[in-house]
Amino acid sequence: MLVAALVAGGVGGGVGYWAAERNDSGVSTTVAAGDDPADFTREPGTVAAVAGKALPSVVTIEAASGRAQGEAGTGTGFVYDKEGHILTNNHVVASAADGGTLSATFSDGKEYEAEVVGRAQGYDVAVLKLRDAPESLTPLPLGNSDQVAVGDSTIAIGAPFGLSNTVTTGIISAKNRPVASGDGSGGRNSYMSALQTDASINPGNSGGPLLDARGAVIGINSAIQSAGGGNGFGQQSQAGSIGLGFAIPINQAKNVAEQLIRTGKPVYPVIGATVNMTDRGAGATIAQEGAGGSAAVTPNGPAAKAGLRAGDVIVEFDGEPVDSGPTLISEIWTHKPGDQVQLTYERDGREATVTVTLGQREGDG
Repeated sequence: MLVAALVAGGVGGGVGYWAAERNDSGVSTTVAAGDDPADFTREPGTVAAVAGKALPSVVTIEAASGRAQGEAGTGTGFVYDKEGHILTNNHVVASAADGGTLSATFSDGKEYEAEVVGRAQGYDVAVLKLRDAPESLTPLPLGNSDQVAVGDSTIAIGAPFGLSNTVTTGIISAKNRPVASGDGSGGRNSYMSALQTDASINPGNSGGPLLDARGAVIGINSAIQSAGGGNGFGQQSQAGSIGLGFAIPINQAKNVAEQLIRTGKPVYPVIGATVNMTDRGAGATIAQEGAGGSAAVTPNGPAAKAGLRAGDVIVEFDGEPVDSGPTLISEIWTHKPGDQVQLTYERDGREATVTVTLGQREGDG
């Protein structure tokens, strides 16, 4: 189970430039390059063609807290529908969620004020809505993240270190990677069963689309594994990409977005049991008691109805191996309340498999 740094940028990026040297004689030579043909286009399916079509639907998000000397940061989002909804990460907009300001700037330089429609801290997903949204919005097409395969080509678009409209490429290097990201300040973690990519992702890419070779969104770029120290939510060491980036699968993000647009609140599937979140390697152990001394297995909840008890070690969830509490949560949250799943656990040296119907919890409170 990986702990990764979320990649919303906290600083603006500098703009580099190239300067030509004068020659020693003081005589300069001007070379005029031939212009590209007016009808020159990129072949469909090339990175340039995919990026050119997607860029007008990607925005750079500036978030600022409403408090004096509050936080400010840069992230990315993309057009979700023609009504002006923008899909991004919760950690991109969290600082501006209560009384702060948000703006979204398109690749053509047009800037719009935005407001938070809803956000899900656990999923690290948020939905914004543009104020006075233009009628010309083009939503990015959504792919099917369940059909993604290791080795598939990927294209990431974002604003790394404040450099808007940056395009990077790579492949899917792993699937179903359990990733937990925390804010380093005692807040709740976010969990994802992530798509792993080696496309270069850096602070400021957060919330931007991860595209497949056709230009369909397969994930939301959300976190990086950094070799540069702090790995927590908001602990921005500004270390660069080392080729390990993580994206929320779009199938999950779409479900969360639709819920947020409908009600403004997230809904999480649950098994009704408290598990140990620190042990790793041997499964997810159901704790002896829950928060505040409550029962670790909720009476008459999904786990209780399936016969689970405190001390049971959950080792597999719907066919996926479980090595820790965070891994279990990552897998649970890829489903919906009401789904029936197979859960394998160990008790007194014996293994058993039961069917659990997932319950639900509303909101982040």
